[in-house]
Amino acid sequence: MSHGARQAALRALDAVLRERRMLAHLPGDGRLAPGDQARAARLVALTLRHLEPLDACLAAYLDRKPQPAALAILRLAACELLITGEDAHGVVDSAVTIAKQQKPTARSAGMINAVLRKLAIEGAERFAAQPAQRLPGWIGGPIKKRWGAEVLRAIEAAHLPLPPIDLTLKPGITPDLSQAVHLPTGSLRMPPGTQISALPGYAEGDFWVQDAAAALPVRLLGDVAGARVLDLCAAPGGKTMQLAAAGADVTALDISVSRMGRVSENLARTGLSAKLVTEDALAHHDGPYGAILLDAPCTASGTIRRHPDLAHAKRWTEVEPLTRLQMQLIDHALTLLAPGGRLVFCTCSLLPVEGEHQVTAALKRHGDLRVIPADAGALGGDPTWQSPEGGLRLRPDFWPDLGGIDGFYAAVLTRA
Repeated sequence: MSHGARQAALRALDAVLRERRMLAHLPGDGRLAPGDQARAARLVALTLRHLEPLDACLAAYLDRKPQPAALAILRLAACELLITGEDAHGVVDSAVTIAKQQKPTARSAGMINAVLRKLAIEGAERFAAQPAQRLPGWIGGPIKKRWGAEVLRAIEAAHLPLPPIDLTLKPGITPDLSQAVHLPTGSLRMPPGTQISALPGYAEGDFWVQDAAAALPVRLLGDVAGARVLDLCAAPGGKTMQLAAAGADVTALDISVSRMGRVSENLARTGLSAKLVTEDALAHHDGPYGAILLDAPCTASGTIRRHPDLAHAKRWTEVEPLTRLQMQLIDHALTLLAPGGRLVFCTCSLLPVEGEHQVTAALKRHGDLRVIPADAGALGGDPTWQSPEGGLRLRPDFWPDLGGIDGFYAAVLTRA
């Protein structure tokens, strides 16, 4: 890896840990070739995925915690030495050179050199003995309370491997993809790191990237052919495309102009159509709809296996405002739903307060509301996915032999 890529990785690591910004929201570095940009992004994500174990290994060779800029250099270099298996001489030399070039770390260059040389010789066994990266308390605490310490450890372990890439296919499409695994729920699973845009059928719009968990809520709506369906909070459009491909008359709504641009691009590539509305969901009144899909804004805590930066960038203070918004969105969506229609509420969250608790609270607020129990088996899943109030609960520790699945919650609501 070049010095430029490592310096870009340092900037990105600082943006996540100090500024609490998500990697996906950082601008690209125009000075780097696309390959170096990708390598830098992978290095940062891998470092964040194993940050505590890496810090534990480094601490064995440090008298005191280095200042942040020097610690960042050590963390990235430790990841290269202990996880990616890069040439030790090149990694150490590059780390020392970068340290000498920066005023805040110039005086730490000798320490960085000594620590990394020892780590390269002795660190592998120490790293292998470390426990998995822990979830922050605001995520791990509710998981432990709901499912116990054993499940919490299993979820943390499921976050360590690079996740595979799942595809949703247009109906009737059977692409010739030699490395693909057909999942029981109907999604197609590709190995981690697959260049999706190079696959046969991509340019023709035969499929789109969508985690297997995220593909289930649309299926909970049942047959939507010819139905007027509202996809609330629709971007980036995976569920919109599912609905359109199933023959629904879809209205896709999102508040973000840029994110709705992605929905438009995805529809154009796949040759599918939907009415696009850029608007605050709470201001939308163009009902009634026979079916509504509400993929509500949430902490996204169920997607850490794909976005390890999330556990470091987000904070517990975001939970309460999001849960209030989810409650408002459910209540508003019900005013847009035709009598006897179906509303699927879903979040890519592991927090019960953003899933099971929202549904039980909605049932108390609306006396005529009921849950249509989810049938996980009919979807190709396992009966253990069904939660007591009738929803569908998925966790990253499910499907360990298949590569896991995102944490997700979904429930089907209807009213007279």
